[in-house]
Amino acid sequence: MKCRFSGVALSLVAVMLAGCSVLPESKKIEYKSAGKAPSLEIPPDLSQLAKDDRFLVPDIAGKGSATFSAYAADRTPQAQSQNTAILPQVDKVRVERSGNQRWLVVGMPADKLWDTVKDFWQETGFIVSIERPEAGVMETDWAENRAKIADDIIRNTLGKLLDSLYSSGERDKFRTRFEPGAEPGTTDIFISHRGMEEVYTSSAKDETRWQPRPPDVELEAEMLRRLMVRLGTEEKRAEVSIAAAKVEPRARLASANDGSGTLEVSERFDRAWRRVGLALDRIGFTVEDRDRSRGLYFVRYVDPDAGMNKKPDSLLSKLAFWKGSEPVANSRTQYRIYIRDGGAGSVVQVLSSEGGADRSETARRILGLLQQQLQ
Repeated sequence: MKCRFSGVALSLVAVMLAGCSVLPESKKIEYKSAGKAPSLEIPPDLSQLAKDDRFLVPDIAGKGSATFSAYAADRTPQAQSQNTAILPQVDKVRVERSGNQRWLVVGMPADKLWDTVKDFWQETGFIVSIERPEAGVMETDWAENRAKIADDIIRNTLGKLLDSLYSSGERDKFRTRFEPGAEPGTTDIFISHRGMEEVYTSSAKDETRWQPRPPDVELEAEMLRRLMVRLGTEEKRAEVSIAAAKVEPRARLASANDGSGTLEVSERFDRAWRRVGLALDRIGFTVEDRDRSRGLYFVRYVDPDAGMNKKPDSLLSKLAFWKGSEPVANSRTQYRIYIRDGGAGSVVQVLSSEGGADRSETARRILGLLQQQLQ
């Protein structure tokens, strides 16, 4: 990622900053919101790790010394069963994964998790701009990952005096969705990423504009890992859980008997419902309403550029768990994403505003976008 500089500052420091370099790939994260954020605390995963004492010879019975024979005796299954388990048998937080999507299953109701998750985003450097507890949706504002900006001698020397003149040319925001878990008393937590990048619009490189960039699946995974640690999971266990092997693709395009396009998902309805919701978030659709009992999402597409300068869409407040009636019609194009039980799996279809099968090319493109996200 090449370093960028803002406005008039470019002409003032162009010569000094000629050494701006390309930053290597890294998982380092140091977000800074454009707004005023609360005081940051050190995230738990950045704290000093506890010493690994697996290879220390135990002090048997507090005698101050140990022999090999005593050590061997202490390692027998009988002795080990009396010792404290290294890892708990049942996790309060675990990772579920299907294709390139991951989410957390937490053994607590959503209302008990809300404040902790909000604190997590603030500690990570974001401002939470949308909170809809009744809808189970939390969204951050746009922020820049300052860790993507390369250090050079000028930046290191002048520090904060010049730091504001640097920019990575990228902005990120995250949406957190809370869904009731399949098991009573549990909550499924989904994190979806939206990205924008600043690109030059002239050969002279004197004008730029912001445009969307693809969702970063690995960045979503890293945020899930950090949230696991924030919720009490030991860091090494969190890393192993997030890095679990990928599964085979679980969605394919097909056609219905009436000629309309469909998407066949190799998941039972309850899981397909959640995965489609996350896919819609990633693609950039705003869910205006939903009716799970009928398997319907009522959505419209929002230009990502609008979120950089405008206030969040108030229609998000309509998204609530108990909603069952159709949303009030509006002048903008609205799509209905229909999910039904298909026996061994589920079937996803785009419906017209009247409720019939949508056979348009737009409907097929929507299914294609969903299929990419549901692999």
